[in-house]
Amino acid sequence: MRTDLVLTAPRSELGRAINRLGGDAPGQPQPRRKVLLNLLAQPPNNLLHDGHRWRRHNPATLLRQTREALASPAGRDCDLVVHASYAFLRAVESGVVPGRRLAPIVDAALEMENLVRADPRPSTIVRLGYLYGPEFNDLRLYRMAFRIGRPYWAGPRKALHDHLHSADAAAALLAAAAGRPVPGAVYASDGHPLSFQQFMDHFARKVGNPLPLHIPGISRLPAQVVVAEEHMEMVELGVHAVARPEVAGFAPRFSDYRSGIADVLERL
Repeated sequence: MRTDLVLTAPRSELGRAINRLGGDAPGQPQPRRKVLLNLLAQPPNNLLHDGHRWRRHNPATLLRQTREALASPAGRDCDLVVHASYAFLRAVESGVVPGRRLAPIVDAALEMENLVRADPRPSTIVRLGYLYGPEFNDLRLYRMAFRIGRPYWAGPRKALHDHLHSADAAAALLAAAAGRPVPGAVYASDGHPLSFQQFMDHFARKVGNPLPLHIPGISRLPAQVVVAEEHMEMVELGVHAVARPEVAGFAPRFSDYRSGIADVLERL
């Protein structure tokens, strides 16, 4: 069965990745179904923007946009709703208490999932790891910053996070759109939780900085001039084990951050 997508946020990094990966394969005509693929929550779902995107994509805005997308006439005849959510929610559900600025984001994310479940159309909620890929201009800015020796807010090395290359995120969402609806949330990540510090230090070394500098924790308050508190709290919010259950039929192409970063640097 072929899938026609009604895509929200098509110009976002993930929207562009999906548009590159999607498209009909040649062959005989097949039955089609229409799927509402909601990416509205994804523009801030990465650790590359120092938390600043949460100001534009704040909880109230994300909730309003999700309600509007679910009620939009463009998706009224969709057979399935696929909502892209956040894998970091599993940390909170395991008992980790989110910080003061992160708590409203968590509450809004869970409410968005509940809005999708309450919709009369069948649905699947896919919780994605923190995104990165060649579409992300913030990685170009990090490359420039590392080459001139600028420090960054790395967070604790022991706080592990789910990461996901944008091409793999697109593949996971397309697999969910082609599959059956799932009552609970399913996950897509590279399967190897890793701290932001390890991820970015590796990136720094690959762009020519052998000793990347970290902003010291004692500078937390003055550092908020350039790094939003949301980012500081997110890099502290660690997960344990591998995210389960996974999207049916999905296997990441970039199952290791090293291979993912190598791909990014070839195309950045």
